[in-house]
Amino acid sequence: MTRRVLVTGGAGFIGSQYVRDLVSGTFPAFAGAEVTVLDRLTYAGNLANLEPVEGGFAFAHGDICDDALLARVVPGHDLVINFAAESHVDRSIASAGEFVRTNVLGVQALMQACLSAGTPRVVQVSTDEVYGSIDAGSWDEAAPLAPNSPYAAAKAGGDLIALAYARTHGLPVSITRCGNNYGPYQYPEKVIPLFATNLMDGLSVPLYGDGGNVRDWIHVSDHCRGVQLVAERGEPGEVYHIAGTAELTNLELTGRLLDALGATWDGVERVPDRKGHDRRYSLSDARLRALGYAPRVGFDDGLAETIRWYQANRAWWEPLKKRAKDAA
Repeated sequence: MTRRVLVTGGAGFIGSQYVRDLVSGTFPAFAGAEVTVLDRLTYAGNLANLEPVEGGFAFAHGDICDDALLARVVPGHDLVINFAAESHVDRSIASAGEFVRTNVLGVQALMQACLSAGTPRVVQVSTDEVYGSIDAGSWDEAAPLAPNSPYAAAKAGGDLIALAYARTHGLPVSITRCGNNYGPYQYPEKVIPLFATNLMDGLSVPLYGDGGNVRDWIHVSDHCRGVQLVAERGEPGEVYHIAGTAELTNLELTGRLLDALGATWDGVERVPDRKGHDRRYSLSDARLRALGYAPRVGFDDGLAETIRWYQANRAWWEPLKKRAKDAA
């Protein structure tokens, strides 16, 4: 039986990795799947991210808040995975409205469309940031939600909507929560591609505060493998963590990027700390590991591979940075 998969936000960074993996046969249980990508193509959504698998999917241009569009697109799919989100914390601090619209109202619209269509399996992709900050140890899936940024609060709201549809209506939706992703095709406002591309061009890089904020880093391909495992074997109404392979302070991460690109600390510009900046994130992924998950990409190898990708793909990121600079 040919499976039909709808990937919302499938032209973004993480969603496009999932689509490339799915179409290229990385997930054997879904080999030969018919894939539909639904994406609004905002500033961070880019069909160039899908060029390696061009022709292997159908594309629908649109918004997950569009009920009429969802009523046309969602029916007939065996699996819906929602990667669609506004995701940049700094942008949410400057203007939160679009984050609430997409990350809360969009999730509700999509869950309702899946319920109406009788979709057999749904996965809502979320973030460790919904928990706030943890001084020591790691969160398990029962940890209370305590988001601090408008982005994190909006993601938490979307998660609660999805769980409400599971508990109230029996919608077979599971939630994944993951740490900081890195890898190819990441929009160059995020720290690794921003720092890497700035250093390639001899520009300075901005380091928030004392640089002591700790993040858990995971290669985007490992994240997508975890999402796929939940799609195949996860329990409806449950949350699954996808942990990374390296907990690093921003200072440590900056040092690794400087070393990799032959730059010095003279190129680091200390900037005032982000408002409400969470100090540390850390996830326990024992529940997902019990299903057979383990990350495959070590951070050192993954970072080196990522830097090589940005060095080889200036034609992808230079226009994006120029557009952002012109719009500023």
